[in-house]
Amino acid sequence: MDDYDELRSLARRLRTESGGTPAYERLLVTEDREELADVLTAHERPLWARELAAFRLGRAGDRRAFEALVLLLNHRDAERCVSAAHALYELADPRTPRAAAALATNELRIAYALTPVRLLIRLRAPESAPALITVLRRRLAPGDPYRRIALACVEGLGALGDPRARPVLDAARAHPALAAPASAALARLPPG
Repeated sequence: MDDYDELRSLARRLRTESGGTPAYERLLVTEDREELADVLTAHERPLWARELAAFRLGRAGDRRAFEALVLLLNHRDAERCVSAAHALYELADPRTPRAAAALATNELRIAYALTPVRLLIRLRAPESAPALITVLRRRLAPGDPYRRIALACVEGLGALGDPRARPVLDAARAHPALAAPASAALARLPPG
């Protein structure tokens, strides 16, 4: 999804959530970064307003959005996570890979780790492969219910091409749902 589509999707979702209030319309069109930043620190602002302000600031490269976007990246609502990931990628804050790795590897929040995992793959940062290796290793435990996260890690490790992933990808081949993707990922790693 490109920038325009992501903003349009976010705007449509938040318009419904906000009831299309004048405050929503104002946040959607303002070019005043101070006004947007004030939304992030004001008391009792609704979540839709904070999300819209953080998204717009993040896409504008304003690092005041970082903390709000990281919180949204780990939200129980998958659409909020995806919007936050998009804005964090555009923000290009050097803290993003470390934050995404911390969220992805937090076992207490593993149910919400899919978007941080995907963001780590997209960032291709030094933290990406080690975090994905950690997450995948944990997902290989018997009875683990998070197969979508395991599959994202397998595919991501193949895309990253980091040879440190070889042992965990070899282990993933023993799991029927991951066998073919793990073999494909291993084929993408440099010889070694």
